[in-house]
Order: sequence, then C-alpha cells, then structure tokens
Amino acid sequence: MRECIDGAAFSQAMIHAAASISLQKQQINELNVFPVPDGDTGTNMSLTIGTAAVELRRRQPKTVGEAASVTASALLRGARGNSGVILSLLFRGFGKAVKDRDTIDGRDLAIALDFGVAAAYKAVMKPAEGTILTVSRMAAAKAAAAARETPQDPEAVLEAAIREGELALADTINQNPVLKKAGVVDAGGKGFLIILQGMLASLRGEPMPEGTEEAPQQREKADFTALTDEEITFAFDTVFIVRKTEEKPLEPFRAYLNSIGDSLVIGESDEAFKVHVHTNTPGLALEEAQKYGILELAKIENMRTQRDDLAAGRHVQSTDDLTDDMDLPSPEGAQKRKTAAPEKKYGVVAVAAGAGLAEVFRDLGADGVISGGQTMNPSTEDIIREIDKTPAEIVYVLPNNKNIIMAAEQCIPLAEGKQVVVLPTKTVPQGISALMVMDPEAGEADNTAAMTQAIGNVHTSEITYAARDSDFDGFAIKRGDYLALSEHQLFGTDRKLEKLLRRLAESQPQQDAEFINIFYGEDVSDKEAQKALKLFRDACPNAEITLLSGGQPVYYYMISAE
Repeated sequence: MRECIDGAAFSQAMIHAAASISLQKQQINELNVFPVPDGDTGTNMSLTIGTAAVELRRRQPKTVGEAASVTASALLRGARGNSGVILSLLFRGFGKAVKDRDTIDGRDLAIALDFGVAAAYKAVMKPAEGTILTVSRMAAAKAAAAARETPQDPEAVLEAAIREGELALADTINQNPVLKKAGVVDAGGKGFLIILQGMLASLRGEPMPEGTEEAPQQREKADFTALTDEEITFAFDTVFIVRKTEEKPLEPFRAYLNSIGDSLVIGESDEAFKVHVHTNTPGLALEEAQKYGILELAKIENMRTQRDDLAAGRHVQSTDDLTDDMDLPSPEGAQKRKTAAPEKKYGVVAVAAGAGLAEVFRDLGADGVISGGQTMNPSTEDIIREIDKTPAEIVYVLPNNKNIIMAAEQCIPLAEGKQVVVLPTKTVPQGISALMVMDPEAGEADNTAAMTQAIGNVHTSEITYAARDSDFDGFAIKRGDYLALSEHQLFGTDRKLEKLLRRLAESQPQQDAEFINIFYGEDVSDKEAQKALKLFRDACPNAEITLLSGGQPVYYYMISAE
C-alpha cells in the first residue's frame, strides 16, 4: 500500500492522466449534444492538461507542493474552453492546499480535492448542476469520507472518489434537461473522471496508455530504424532555436522551410521559436532563420549516416551526446513577461478566425487579433500574450465566442500594469458592434456601458454544417446537413444552402433590421456570395446591406442585423 505521494509520483500521475484523456478525447467529444462543429470538451481538456504534462516532464519537481504549483500554473496558461478553465480552477485550489508539502497522504489528498472544488465553484458565476462541478463536488465529498477511514492510503481515497464520481456522472443525465433529451452524460464530468482514473492507474504502477500522442520532444527525433535510404528524401534532421529580435509573423519562414524540406514543426513562445525540419540544405534554413532573430542553438544530424550505423549495428553518433537542452524558454518566462508600456488609454484585443474578419477588427482599431473561434479555442496564455503587447492602460478583450469568455476572464488577474475588461461577446458581429461604439475620450465606465449595450443591439445568424448525427429540438439532423442558427439556437436545417439563406432573410430579425452585414466564409465563392447578397436585398428591401469576405472556417455565413 502506498502511504504517501511525493513530487515525482504526483508528476507521473498527471502525465499518465494527460495520456489517458488524450487517448479518449474523441469519446468525450462525442458526448457534446449540439451538432455544430465546435471546440469540443475532450479536445479542450486534453490540450489543457497536456500543457501540465509537458512542464512536469521538463522541470521534474521534487515535492508535491512544487509539482502541484507547476501543474496549476501550466493549466492556467493553457486553459482552453470552459471545460479547460474549470479544470485549471480545480487544480489551482488543489495546489493551494498542498503548496508547502513535500508529500501528501490520503487525508491531504481529500483536503486538496475539496479545495479544488471550492475554487471552481467560487470562480463560476452561476454554477450549474449536472456538470463537471457536480461530479467533482461529489467525488471530493466521498474522498473526505474515505480519508476518515483510511487517512494513510491515498490510493483508497482516490478510488472512493472515482466510484462516487461515476455515480454522480451517471446522474447528470437526470439533472440537465438537454442531456436527458439527448441521452448522454456530461462531457466535462466524464473528462474529469478520466483524469482521476489516469492518476490512480499511475499510482498503482499501471503502464501508460498506448496509442496516445507522443510528447513534442519525442516527436522531434526521427525514427531512423524505420527508414530505408530510398525513403530519406531529405537527409539532415535539423533542429534550432532562434531568439526573436523583432515581432514578425513566421508564416513566410514556414512557407520557405516547406519549400526546402518536410516534417516541419515550429514551436513559438514570446521570446523565441524552435524549428524542427528535414532538409538537404540546413545552412539555408539557418541563414533564413537569422532574418527573424539571433540563432542560439542548432542540432544537425545526417539521417542517412545514422541509418548506415544502425544497419551495421554501430552506436549512432548524435548531437544529443553533446547537449540535450533544446527546449524553448521556461515557463518562468511567463512570470517575467515583456509588456508594452502604455501609450494610450484604451486598447482592444479580439478573437476571430478568418483573414477578412481579422482585417475588419484591425480597421476598426483593434490592437491585436487572436486567430481562433468555434473549433479552435485559444488558451489563456494566447490571450494574455496579446494583452501584454497592447500599449494601453485599459485593454478590452472581445472573446466573440461563449466558450472563450472564461479563458479570457482568467487574464484579468494575470495582467501586469494594465486593467483588463472582458466584454462577454459571444459572436463576431457582437464584437464588431461593441468596437464600433468605443470612444477613446470617454471614461471606462461609460465606454463599458456603451459597448455592452451595443452587444445587446445586434442579432446574429449563422449557417454551418452538422458535425454529427443528432435529434435536437425536434430536428432529425444528419451529419453534413446545413444548419442555420439564430442567436445560438437552432433555426432550421436543410440539404440546400440557398433555402436556409432565404428562410433567414425572411425571418423577423432581418425584416426589422436597418443594417445587415453578411460575412461569407472561406468555403464560399465570390459568385455564391453575390447570390446571397441579392437574395437578402430582395427579401429585405428596407435594410442597408453590406457583403464582406470574412474568410472564416466552419461558418459559410455570419449575418448581423441591427
């Protein structure tokens, strides 16, 4: 029986948990009720806890307090979507409970789980039952009861928490009417239990789940044993780090590297970027890299030579024999961030997917636009990075998606030398309307009130496709059907896009509108968009209608009516 958990054991438990949820994330995703493609719960939770696994591998903390602190910090920065944020809150409270402990026993574990639940409930403005909150609360309560019986047995305490959590998860279908109608349990609660189960499996010495994604540092090493000489098109496995000297987008560099090699991976932090590429001309790759900053470290290995060494049974010479320190700057850098000095009173950071939408926000005065949205929820770290770059005293954040608002709100206490105001914009049109009324001369309270009012004045309709079969709100939906949404509610479905557009144009919000903006997505041709414009002009003769290329993925059309 394990009597205590030390830093190494806790770290390995979290790494095991990350591997477990990575393997099962699609099962969690499939519990999502709404058939619209979105930032699914399993993916968001997997990405969130994955940040902790990477940091724990790198830092190898010695005590539970250190390991829990690393975990909480990484989860906070990496939190994606509402489920990821709540997961980070659960472990933030856990970390506070054990911050000064070298090891923990069963009683300490139960207390830490309870601290986590308290932190999550405190941070969520309107806690809903039948969710991850319910599952975590019931599990923590059972852990406390078990700890009174077996205070020196953390495995028994965690096992009891999981058993109770499974009962609570099964009951979520009865607590949430939407889940009951769909016949599924809560996805976030399921993900949390998978994490606890992964932790218990690790404490019991069970092997890591197979079939999960490898850690980034593992992916970067070529598997030479699997290669023949003929298969090695590009001979040199090239890895290097460049310290940035100016802010430049890496897309041109990425395109260049793809033109001279393959197997390209680029990881980027605020201060540096790390490149892995297979190429026959590593010198050209390094030369081009220096246009973006100062070359710090480089590793170049000839895969053909190494393949020959393996075939001959010889030891493979590797630069890893000389140095294994090829990581990007440590997360401590997140505590020593570079923030732009204020040059004005107000700044704006917006989230949007699509070059056209990003351009609209920039034209209206946004200082930073984060690429993200429905299927790609940015992390808290992504958002705080743009806040840091914004040279303003007060920074407004426009999440433009209901599943990004919580991640944005986590940035408020993290901002250094700036006041952050997160406006609860749930759609891109809401964000645009809010930004249009911002007055650089007004006071913060007046500006916030005006922008909030503008959010309520715009009605958003969207057309997308069904990501899964579903029986939702009386609609029998088949994967691939066109879906029309009106203020996030399902408006209708059809196999023909034009029919849905016409029904939207003839609906009350569009008929009552003075101004209508139609943003068409990356999968809509200019010719098709012009047809949509004509359709709306015919159906809404009293409205001023503007057609804009949004370039957004997933949504064929976003339509704002004011």
